[in-house]
Amino acid sequence: MTRREFIVHGASTAGALTLPVGCLNAETSHLSAPDYAKTGARIVKNATPSEDGFYYPGEWEPHEMTVMAMPPPQNWRGYAKMSTVRAQWAGVANALSEYEKVLMVVRPEDRKVAPRILNREIELIEFPLNDGWSRDSGPMVLVNKKKQRCVAGFTFNGWGAKLGAYQHDALLKARLAAKFGLPIYPVDLVMEGGGVILDGEGTVITTEQCMLHKNRNPRKKKAEVEKILKASLGTEKVIWLGKGLEPDPITDGHVDGLAAFARPGVVLLHTTDLRSDPNYTVGNDARRRLQQSTDAKGRKLKVIEIPLAEKVAHMNFYIGNGCVLVPVAGDKKQDDRPMGILREVFSDRKVIGVGGKTLAKGGGGIHCITQQIPRGVTRIAD
Repeated sequence: MTRREFIVHGASTAGALTLPVGCLNAETSHLSAPDYAKTGARIVKNATPSEDGFYYPGEWEPHEMTVMAMPPPQNWRGYAKMSTVRAQWAGVANALSEYEKVLMVVRPEDRKVAPRILNREIELIEFPLNDGWSRDSGPMVLVNKKKQRCVAGFTFNGWGAKLGAYQHDALLKARLAAKFGLPIYPVDLVMEGGGVILDGEGTVITTEQCMLHKNRNPRKKKAEVEKILKASLGTEKVIWLGKGLEPDPITDGHVDGLAAFARPGVVLLHTTDLRSDPNYTVGNDARRRLQQSTDAKGRKLKVIEIPLAEKVAHMNFYIGNGCVLVPVAGDKKQDDRPMGILREVFSDRKVIGVGGKTLAKGGGGIHCITQQIPRGVTRIAD
């Protein structure tokens, strides 16, 4: 069942949306920062990425590679066949590998499975995993003017400790930082990569629902969260939206299902004309806030609306080198208008639809399972 089907059929079906393991941890241990030092990564203390001249580049800037992670069964048992789930991940990875290098993290026990479904050009690396949402648990890599790179070490706590064990995913960004030879700056903030979108020129957009949620940062005020975002991402301006798409029992309002930067000054936004849909209010409120905002450069934002479909969130696309991968439902009535708008917006790239219904049932899309590694002054060793 997708989020949109939940709206149609009513709240009594809420259980079908939630992955069938674990529950919200009532303790505060899920707010503790992971021990990155035990991964062998070089830890930078007593400084922030911003102080050292680093910033998070726009997704459209050249990538050295994209990091993905093959999902283990942990959070999918009784929910979807693993062959179906992994086929969706492989579909994205294989399509993307035609345009740029893809590094797929796999558990040692899945080493034999991966080559059967992935293109041979895709590099495999073995690390323990709990799930496959690399946007949220993978490394957010920043650059400076010299194109040196570092990792912003935000704390991953399993989306508020909802789905059982998450300790391996909490260390994934540091393990990859160690492999890549990149320093990591520990950040005293619980945040997933899908909780922010950035323009690469000093502006970050997020939602109050997610960033200020009691299962993320209950002890931090809005002003403190904003200060940490600026220091950790090298940004100057935070634009706050209210909520993400509803219902969202997993990510608590990730912004990357609702909105995306197409380029500096231009924001794509999911909206719906269906007044009975809670997202009618969500989209209208987001549009108002965006239209009343200016970015870090003082520009008024241009907002381009994309109709919200029933089966997938087309907004959860990924901008690769020369391409844009978009989750599609395989239904012309749902896909044609969003894909047409995206092809106009990204006329300089190949806009490719990739099956996304299983991803949507899991609560995400293509953006959620990809994490870009921007090009740097030195290449990362294989």
